[in-house]
Amino acid sequence: MRIRNVKNKKDIIDSCSYVIFNPEENFGKWNNVFNNSNEIEIEIGMGKGKFILEKALLNPNINYIGIEKYDSIIARAIEKIPYGIDNLKLIRMDALNIDKVFDHEVSKIYLNFSDPWPKKRHAQRRLTSSIFLDKYDKIFKDRKVIEQKTDNPILFEYSIISLNNNNYKIEDISLDLHKRDVNNVTTEYEEKFSRNGNSIYYIKAKK
Repeated sequence: MRIRNVKNKKDIIDSCSYVIFNPEENFGKWNNVFNNSNEIEIEIGMGKGKFILEKALLNPNINYIGIEKYDSIIARAIEKIPYGIDNLKLIRMDALNIDKVFDHEVSKIYLNFSDPWPKKRHAQRRLTSSIFLDKYDKIFKDRKVIEQKTDNPILFEYSIISLNNNNYKIEDISLDLHKRDVNNVTTEYEEKFSRNGNSIYYIKAKK
């Protein structure tokens, strides 16, 4: 993925009330951040924010947190988000630190069009590798639910195997989601991939 630099990204991020700047300080206390006891769902690698914003607007009784590693991308997301949404927060961080930020507080994780890390020697960097699944175990509240969408068949196959090997049960799966699900909330990349004729692979897994 080519990341275009946003020159004023720091100013955009620093002035945004949705951004949590020291997320580890809220470890075990995220319901206090939202001032309610609603379920918390997170998207790791939120990109330009279309998916997480639409989910928050459609489900006001669920708290959403979008996580993104790159400043320029999160700045672009901020530009799209209107003020006055009480159930949405953003974090700029590397997902490797996720177990230092949440303590058995998350009800669902969305992994949308994550970097497939196609080389075998990089497989453990994939967000469905055992390394990350072990970290997710520490942040899930009680039930463990992961939803993944990708256009990459290698990542899709890898995820099925890794989830099964880590005691997840595949509850729903699709080899071409857009032919089946008209109510699917899409990402920017997803719409582009679909227009180009790419199949959208989908997994919902529980543990």
